[in-house]
Amino acid sequence: MPRKQRAALASTVAASLVLGGTVLAMTTLGGSPAVADTSALSSNWYASAPYDMPLDNNPPNLTQVMSATGEKAYVLAFVLAQNETTCAPAWDGGSSVVSSSDAVASQINALRADGGDVAVSFGGYNGTKLGQVCGSASATAAAEQTVISTYGLHAIDLDLEEPEYESSSAIANELGAAQIIQANNPGIYISVTMPGTTSGTGWFGEQLLDEAKTLGFTPNAFTIMPFDGGFSGASSQISALESFNSILTSTFGWSSATAYAHEGVSSMNGRTDSAEYFYQTDFQSMLTWAEGVGLARYSYWDVNRDLECNPPDNNGTLSGTCSGVTQNSWDFTKYDAEFAGATPPVSTSPTASTSPTASASPTATSTGSSGGSGTCAAAWSSSASYSQGAEVSYGGDNWTANQWNDDEVPGGASGAWTSDGAC
Repeated sequence: MPRKQRAALASTVAASLVLGGTVLAMTTLGGSPAVADTSALSSNWYASAPYDMPLDNNPPNLTQVMSATGEKAYVLAFVLAQNETTCAPAWDGGSSVVSSSDAVASQINALRADGGDVAVSFGGYNGTKLGQVCGSASATAAAEQTVISTYGLHAIDLDLEEPEYESSSAIANELGAAQIIQANNPGIYISVTMPGTTSGTGWFGEQLLDEAKTLGFTPNAFTIMPFDGGFSGASSQISALESFNSILTSTFGWSSATAYAHEGVSSMNGRTDSAEYFYQTDFQSMLTWAEGVGLARYSYWDVNRDLECNPPDNNGTLSGTCSGVTQNSWDFTKYDAEFAGATPPVSTSPTASTSPTASASPTATSTGSSGGSGTCAAAWSSSASYSQGAEVSYGGDNWTANQWNDDEVPGGASGAWTSDGAC
């Protein structure tokens, strides 16, 4: 994942009583806001949660994103070792997670008040991880439990990347800690995320899986990130996930179906660090495949980038605040909502104050036949949304929607429409 900016937070202390992963009581010093407890969402929501940086890269208002997309859960990134030297959790490696001015807590409270929830991710690319500085699995677990207790979490993610990824002792600490957390917080959702390669995952990834097997630890999902490594489009990502499935079956002795039920994908929307491009059609193809094989998790990096740049290609450069491809706001997040089983709202505006109006059904927008018969379907409208299979006419041709879309011009770069020929 892209390099993470540092953020500084003021330090304070919190004490909490935890039973079964639920915060029963919380007291704070220095005026730190307590985070309200919330009932857990179903696990498919945590499995669909995309990443969000709550303190960097122009953080979006997640309650507005939820309203616009239907996506209820988000993975907040990243918690690292405080000041890169201390076995204490800190947002982006700055000051303590528990702060007298905890901007993250206020975001969590607002989202939960509207029926959403969050997971927290430990790790990420670069930076010093808790597993590197905590001397044991138990010490690592205690540091991470502080975050779980402080925010009343029902889900966490371990994003195990460079440089921790190459340290066997650090990986042992992280996986051992996850096993302890799993035992002490019944029902908690745990994902383990690692780099992906075109052959599934690399040598260090296989060593990570071997360590999990040795410990007898199984998370809800082992997830790879198939980008920044010679990928091109959804087909290359699917190929990597199929290869990763074979690695899981050989490591754990699972059937292919069981392996898929413990396997996840975390993609990257638009332009990646290495100038790969993944469009809405790629996300749709990945979603269709993931649902077909029973994949356990479908996520992406990240909501901060789920906006169109100005100009849309950002002059061919990477941005942490927009995707680098033509899109409507929050297009990519809607695929996560679909994976969770939700139907995304029609409106793509995160600031709409009224409920979106229902879109026309495919039969309502398809008044003629397609395939070059000479009869044109109803004209495409930029103000309507279309379900997969809808037919329209545009530019003298009939077109069929190959995915749900809103204000995607037939023949445009998003590839949301398939031409049926002249009408």
